Amino acid sequence: MNLSFFDQFSSPSLLGIPLILIAMTFPALLLPSPDNRWVTNRLSTLQLWFINLITKQLMTPLNKKGHKWALILTSLMIFLLLINLLGLLPYTFTPTTQLSMNLALAFPLWLATLLTGLRNQPSTSLGHLLPEGTPTLLIPALVLIETTSLLIRPLALGVRLTANLTAGHLLIQLISTATVALFSTMPAVSLLTLLVLFLLTILEIAVAMIQAYVFVLLLSLYLQENI
Repeated sequence: MNLSFFDQFSSPSLLGIPLILIAMTFPALLLPSPDNRWVTNRLSTLQLWFINLITKQLMTPLNKKGHKWALILTSLMIFLLLINLLGLLPYTFTPTTQLSMNLALAFPLWLATLLTGLRNQPSTSLGHLLPEGTPTLLIPALVLIETTSLLIRPLALGVRLTANLTAGHLLIQLISTATVALFSTMPAVSLLTLLVLFLLTILEIAVAMIQAYVFVLLLSLYLQENI
């Protein structure tokens, strides 16, 4: 059976039952469950340190009102980070390469930040649509432009995450296919492409971490505008 390069992005299924929910919930099983002991193992200590570091980084640009969102933003960051990194393993499926899933994560959270601003400070939130000192003739055009830029924020969040991860997975598959194909005919070139594949894998690990951080950081910045 001939497979295309894009078959790796199709949602897996077993007997017609989609397995994407299992792929989404499996990373949570890898986290050690907390307990009430004072002295824990090194893995739990490392996990606690990493969660505290993420929370501190995400809550730095927010004021005290935004700290109520610490749990959901930190959980989203860890969720995306684990899924992105586990998706780099061979024969695995990465749910964050699906635009529908990324939009399902981005749109409700973006809408929640927007409704929070309209409820707490409606005049300030609506004032972002019209910069101060705008000439009268440009007011309708600027309101339309700012409204459009506001409405495409969740789309930009989802497309950014999907495009970066999809491009990285395609590059890894293309270079790995070339490495195997050239091994029998040109071993030296194959070793060179293998080195490129190794460097690209390191780059994709960094991209997976950065994209998860950027996704949540932009949500926190949207939240800061509305609180």
